[in-house]
Amino acid sequence: MIDDDGPPRLTRLTFHGPLSAARATAMVQRLAATRPRTVLDIGCGWGELLLRLLEAVPGAKGVGVDVNGEDLARGRRNAGARGLTDRVEFREESALGTRRGPADLVLCLGASQALSPAASPVAEALRELRRLVAEDGRVVLGEGFWERPPAPHELARMWPEASADDHCDLGALLDLAVEAGFRPEWTETASREEWEEFESAYQADAEVWLAGHPGHPSAAAVRDRLDRHRAQWMAYRDILGLAYLTLVPVAR
Repeated sequence: MIDDDGPPRLTRLTFHGPLSAARATAMVQRLAATRPRTVLDIGCGWGELLLRLLEAVPGAKGVGVDVNGEDLARGRRNAGARGLTDRVEFREESALGTRRGPADLVLCLGASQALSPAASPVAEALRELRRLVAEDGRVVLGEGFWERPPAPHELARMWPEASADDHCDLGALLDLAVEAGFRPEWTETASREEWEEFESAYQADAEVWLAGHPGHPSAAAVRDRLDRHRAQWMAYRDILGLAYLTLVPVAR
């Protein structure tokens, strides 16, 4: 059904990032084997991976932190439908300087900017993640990296004020994790198929709504947003990667 009040929001997305069901299942199995008692999800959105982990580890408790109330409400609904309401909290708050750690497992998927006000926050975010994880715990960081150096004309078509300094390559990202006090237990990167599924699903609800409501008062703004985002995606396609790093803190 098409919503006359405006396009529905992100109903086609399971995860708010290029993460396939198969990769998520393998990730959950690997992390569940460490038997975390507490899980902290930074920039959780609706916390799908958090909820799957709690289902896989009976008795574990989790907290998801985000500033988007609509996403958090979706997470609470999903938790209720899975019988997890008594084991998870979704908190609408900033993660800057959060005192919610240490946790046995800390998730930060595409949300390093939530831990640092810096323009290129990953180094500071990694230091914060080291502070937030228990000494025998794990961190899962989902972070962008350049598959190859972007050319100036490619950067000009990406997000506003995109810079080559916004990301580093995968090797440098791993070096930053080591410098912050971690050893990389597992390194994996999103495939083109995962990116295509994510980016298509990110746009799909609004694209279908727009096709059915070309004369709606909001149509021009929705069309501009969709066309702008699609052009940005085409600019960073096969240039911007996303790494999923499972990190073990080095004993102090």
